[in-house]
Amino acid sequence: MSVHIGKEIKKKVEERKMTVVGLSRELGCHRTNIYRIFDSPTVDSGVLSRLSLILDFDFFKLYSDDIADRIN
Repeated sequence: MSVHIGKEIKKKVEERKMTVVGLSRELGCHRTNIYRIFDSPTVDSGVLSRLSLILDFDFFKLYSDDIADRIN
């Protein structure tokens, strides 16, 4: 898989000018968990769904697009 979801999440957080503390509050976790997410190439689908809603971006589409590119 060529999608490193943690890097993509970090990019969206920066684009939205959201702080790690703000995101951790929205997600209901400690800020150190946010840094772990940024470093992780994979994220639990439930967490990814919540992040998609919080950041107003469909992170699942990144996987769908990557799969479509590999199939074609």
